[in-house]
Amino acid sequence: MLFLKRIGIDTYMLLLLGTVLAGILLPAQGAAADGLRHVTFWAVALLFFLYGAKLDPTAVRDGMLNWRLQGLTFGATYIMFPVLGLLLAAVFSTLLGPTVTLGILFLAVLPSTVQSSIAFTSIAGGNVPAAICAASVSNIVGVALTPALVAIFLHQGDGGISIDAVAKIGMQILLPFAAGQILRTWVGGSVKRHTVLTIVVDRGSIMLIVYSAFSASTVSGLWGSIQVSTLVSLFAVVWTFLALSMGAMIGVGRLARLPYASRAVLFYCGSTKSLASGLPIATALFTPDIVGAIVLPLMIYHMSQLVVCAFVSQKSAVRPSKFQGDIAR
Repeated sequence: MLFLKRIGIDTYMLLLLGTVLAGILLPAQGAAADGLRHVTFWAVALLFFLYGAKLDPTAVRDGMLNWRLQGLTFGATYIMFPVLGLLLAAVFSTLLGPTVTLGILFLAVLPSTVQSSIAFTSIAGGNVPAAICAASVSNIVGVALTPALVAIFLHQGDGGISIDAVAKIGMQILLPFAAGQILRTWVGGSVKRHTVLTIVVDRGSIMLIVYSAFSASTVSGLWGSIQVSTLVSLFAVVWTFLALSMGAMIGVGRLARLPYASRAVLFYCGSTKSLASGLPIATALFTPDIVGAIVLPLMIYHMSQLVVCAFVSQKSAVRPSKFQGDIAR
């Protein structure tokens, strides 16, 4: 376990893999599946309420003062990634098939991570307030922008998002987040003190969504239609996506002549994708029978980025001068 932790594989990641297997081998069906969907809905609503209660608007405001860094990070998330996603989808759609290709495009339009990107930036000695701002803005905007980009790139619902999907996103994500921000003065301090609560809700809701999504896909028979060669190709495409995005962030940081603390923010916030935001949005936009395949590229990307970012941040913390000179510049 110590070795696994050093390369970024922790207990939570192992539990997540176990949840995927449970959804494939022991899927929830019938009344159990319906009950699971209701529980998951409210767990995600609670998660975004806690996000809203924790987010300090002052930190976002202060971080926005570094407009060049914030612009580069935002552009990476919502311009560079969609362009790369479209290119990879065009090249590999025949190998991946239509449903998994949709998953690649969906991955491309998601916001960046929040907790992990901030944590990795801190470990690597980067600009933490700027990371908080970049990650927060990415996710706040992403709640509305991601479905819009899905409508443009995926032509979901004959070129638009259905009214039911918009209502679900509003009820499950936007409204709880806004309520958390409004009540932050009264509950924010308590939420920050009880960090275990946020961790349990965060990781618990993700595992519920993963189990529900993979269960529905199993019951619909989706996995039987995906060949082993398709899965191998998917891993290769996702890892290519990750390598291109991280390489681009290193290159942009050099070209923009950003100081190391800002390059760390660009690397960790600009090259990552959020599982916590992506899963609820996917369940709102796509039908249960295909949502498992849609989020499969995201799950592979998410786990891979955690391993790479954990390795990079730890190397940067242990050997800052050498690592920052050889890798980050």
